[in-house]
Amino acid sequence: MLDWSEPSAPQRRMSPFVAAHAAAAPDQSGLGAIDRSGGRVSVDDKRMINCRADVNQLLPLKYKWAWEKYLAGCNNHWMPTEVSMQADIALWKSRDGLTDDERRAIKRNLGFFAASESLVANNIVLAIYRHLTNPECRQYLLRQSFEEAVHTHTFQYIVESLGLDEGELFNMYREVPSITDKAAWALKHTQNLDDPNFRTGTPEADQAFLRDLVAFYVIFEGMWFYTGFAQILSLGRRNKMVGIAEQYQYILRDESIHLNFGIDVINQIKIENPHLWTKAFQDEIRTMVREAAELEAAYGRDTMPRGFLGLNASLCESYMHFIANRRCAQLGLPPVFTETENPFPWMSEAMDLKKEKNFFETRVIEYQNGGALNWE
Repeated sequence: MLDWSEPSAPQRRMSPFVAAHAAAAPDQSGLGAIDRSGGRVSVDDKRMINCRADVNQLLPLKYKWAWEKYLAGCNNHWMPTEVSMQADIALWKSRDGLTDDERRAIKRNLGFFAASESLVANNIVLAIYRHLTNPECRQYLLRQSFEEAVHTHTFQYIVESLGLDEGELFNMYREVPSITDKAAWALKHTQNLDDPNFRTGTPEADQAFLRDLVAFYVIFEGMWFYTGFAQILSLGRRNKMVGIAEQYQYILRDESIHLNFGIDVINQIKIENPHLWTKAFQDEIRTMVREAAELEAAYGRDTMPRGFLGLNASLCESYMHFIANRRCAQLGLPPVFTETENPFPWMSEAMDLKKEKNFFETRVIEYQNGGALNWE
């Protein structure tokens, strides 16, 4: 019979660094010893980072927008196997249904996304969740993590349906330089935060956390993914690869909420920690956005060396400049490129499944609140 008055296992010894930090700040992981004398949580004690409130208590809510995004994600639930791939399979196996350029773009596109969804999920689980100290935001992160798993499932389903070489597709992020360069650029931010000794609480560490949020939410999901969406949805508008295009619509809707959640988190951290948002740091973020746009332009030239009807590398580069300026505006930063028109205005409609239904002439599953969502 267990004796509950005695500890069941010896306590692990903390390193001097961690012990000193623990003594100086309250537990932010939610896994520390329970404070039996702790008072009830006040909304005013809740913060995005370096919080002093108990992170295990969801209520009372402080950031209702985070909870609303969690509910929106739940209402948008979908699974890739709900989408028929029969038309795509027939077209892919047809000798003259797709041009060589279209096939190259599709395979490169799938190769980029196949590993990217896992990289984003790893960043959430292994880096962001540890350091974002608000329970309603963590609730959304758990939902987002599941959605990233659904997206990875999507690419498994596509590869299996089309009979593609799974090793070729899923290993592209290590074999194709234009894809590797993007993944390596983003991963350096996660690798910093994954250090067991990394802690927020200093201006330098807090800015490192902000860099990671920008790299993955604003750039990875908010810039690089959008070129990929445009490539596949452009084919779908021409009644090609309509099953993949439909799944990309659902992913795009998920990613739009991911993006806006990340921007809201970054802007809230700025409000609560204005000392972090220095002129030098703003310039650094703008440099990150510009570098990311250049990496995406190189990827566009690799995936579409000659282009195909309605889409080419030059248009994708213009689209990336338009998106980069828009992301800067959402962060309160000046644009990094001269003002650019959106070459793909139809992309804003692609998130509305009801409007796009006629494009793909395929079964569209309607969700509870899809028509009421505000995407930007």
